[in-house]
Amino acid sequence: MPKRIPMRQCLGCREMKPKPELLRVVRSPEGEISLDPRGKKPGRGAYVCPNEDCLRRAVRSRALSRALETQIPDEVMESLAAALEADDDGQGT
Repeated sequence: MPKRIPMRQCLGCREMKPKPELLRVVRSPEGEISLDPRGKKPGRGAYVCPNEDCLRRAVRSRALSRALETQIPDEVMESLAAALEADDDGQGT
């Protein structure tokens, strides 16, 4: 029997995609917001496609703030965008 792949919805484009294809943004129990590329950090998570457009749409529509149940400061959003960009550069594709 094949293993079932969990599906998650991207907050930017609202498409259901396999969990390993999406990036997890997590709010830790201490309130820190960061990218969770492995999907293992503890805390409340939200998923976005690994591209800047989906992250920008999720922020603009405030879907990311609602999903993480907190206001997200602009400097945190800038660091998430920079980390996402750095992650894309490191993939080599």
